[in-house]
Amino acid sequence: MDQSITEVKPIKGFYKLSMKQRVGFGAGDLAQNLIYQTVSMYLLIFYTNVYGISAASAGVMFLIVRIVDVLWDPIVGAFVDKRNPRMGKYRSYLVLGGIPLTGFAILCFWNGFSGSLAYAYITYVGLSMLYTLVNVPYGALNASLTRDTDEVTKLTSTRMFMANVGGLAVGYGVPLVVQYLAPDGKINSKASAEAWFTTMLIYALVGLALLIFCFSQTKERVIMDEKDTDNVHVSDLWREFKHNRPLRILAFFFITAFAMMAIGNSAGSYYMIYNVHAPDMLPYFMALGSLPAFIFMPLVPAIKRTIGKKQMFYVFLTVAILGMLMLYIISSAETLKSSIGLVLAAQFIKSTGVIVATGYMWALVPEVISYGEYKTGKRISGIVNALTGIFYKAGMALGGVVPGLVLTYVEFDKDNAVSQSALAEKGILWLVAVIPAVLLVLAMYVISKYELDDITIDKINQDIESRHTY
Repeated sequence: MDQSITEVKPIKGFYKLSMKQRVGFGAGDLAQNLIYQTVSMYLLIFYTNVYGISAASAGVMFLIVRIVDVLWDPIVGAFVDKRNPRMGKYRSYLVLGGIPLTGFAILCFWNGFSGSLAYAYITYVGLSMLYTLVNVPYGALNASLTRDTDEVTKLTSTRMFMANVGGLAVGYGVPLVVQYLAPDGKINSKASAEAWFTTMLIYALVGLALLIFCFSQTKERVIMDEKDTDNVHVSDLWREFKHNRPLRILAFFFITAFAMMAIGNSAGSYYMIYNVHAPDMLPYFMALGSLPAFIFMPLVPAIKRTIGKKQMFYVFLTVAILGMLMLYIISSAETLKSSIGLVLAAQFIKSTGVIVATGYMWALVPEVISYGEYKTGKRISGIVNALTGIFYKAGMALGGVVPGLVLTYVEFDKDNAVSQSALAEKGILWLVAVIPAVLLVLAMYVISKYELDDITIDKINQDIESRHTY
């Protein structure tokens, strides 16, 4: 492919987006993170300490739910690509799926059937399937707004900024609200059950309002022609995966990235309560998982222009690994482990790397969609987002089952709300620092194989648009 092309001709498809449009789109990610981050950070500790099921049972359930997702995601992707609802091909699901998603999110944190595995399975499977029904078309909506790579970078930066507003609201806000509402002031006791339900009720309803706002502010412009929708099949997913090398690379990056985040997020509460012995500092520790976004995500377009997107991944993945190494050293040294300031500093460094690297990966999804369209003539955004969904949920499955198995292996005592054995503390530390760091090294290797630079993808998009007659 000609690498000499340095600028994009002003042809149809390369639309410019206003700040309001970018913020409107980002509101959808903020909304979903109010649910996704709450589940990722706190559902395991809710299940084990409040709802009353074992860590092993919870871990197995997380794995089974993700297996269901593997079967469900391609069905949703093909369903979305084949249909053109009156309210919008992709944006309509923000409302149609968002309303029942809100209900199931609330039910997941209801303790009315305390200890019942059947109820936990029904509500968590339902939540996950409805999340897919919103998230897959939302991801496809990203690629339908514009082909312009600079605009996609700005859109992704805004989206990730707002996603981390959601992460901050969950990481910092959820434990504070639960502690305030709980009669014993704890988040990990059976007495806090009603507080969890009320907190999720508030967050889910706010999320629904944000999904409706996202629906109102987005406009689909780059979508498949209606005459081609009948040719979309679930089997296109596997064909696309086979022939689209950049998509395969991105898919495996999603596995490692989401496994790393799921493991680290779910272990954070245990770490602050049982290792650092500072449950009152948990909101601040969790908030630092999102706070760097407000500093660094607005700088991503400039950083990418300066050093290139692949080097940007290398730099920030390395920063994240450094932060995890610091957490491990601090928590392993008796003279340092009680230093809250050092723990928070290490968390900030770790989160800076994680946020930028995993935030920008979403800007690569429209690229692999365009690459597939260039090769096959089909712009199957729903199918591609379903495929990336399968892999990031595979990562979440790994991230869900590993903490449960590790906690079982180290004999975690779910009935003790204050302390654990030295072995259990070591297992929790591995979940927070060691296992995520290993996964990030693997992620760095995977992303090194990604070959679509901006010049190449702009040329691909120009060629695609030049094929069409308007």
